[in-house]
Amino acid sequence: MALISGVNIPDHKRINISLRYIQGIGPTIAALIVNQSGITGNPKVKDLDNNDLDKIRGIIDTGEIVSGKRTIKITIEGDLRVEKNLNIRRLIDIGSYKGTRHRKSLPVNGQRTKTNARTKRGKKVAVAKRGRDVNTKT
Repeated sequence: MALISGVNIPDHKRINISLRYIQGIGPTIAALIVNQSGITGNPKVKDLDNNDLDKIRGIIDTGEIVSGKRTIKITIEGDLRVEKNLNIRRLIDIGSYKGTRHRKSLPVNGQRTKTNARTKRGKKVAVAKRGRDVNTKT
């Protein structure tokens, strides 16, 4: 497996797909990286030589991708995780609505919680049955 910015990308997949395993790189950015590195034909990672992989590593490590006349700055992996966590922490600290939803582990962007949101809220918790106790003799 090829190692790019601390992530093992799979050898058996095409380079466009493999680059998406790095957090912060999606389909568009992956295509721009491949175009800037001069790789043609979208080969599999195992078919690339070390020079091509070094070009890709260099582009990703600099964090700047040239697309036509503009330069795109990208943040990936650890720096991106830190930035996301700081943004969430800021929302919590200022006491915004989104921050309180993050603090309570509830959906943030207005989704309903009565029937859905099982992923965010966790597994169902059984509630004790109310009413007559069936173990007592009448």
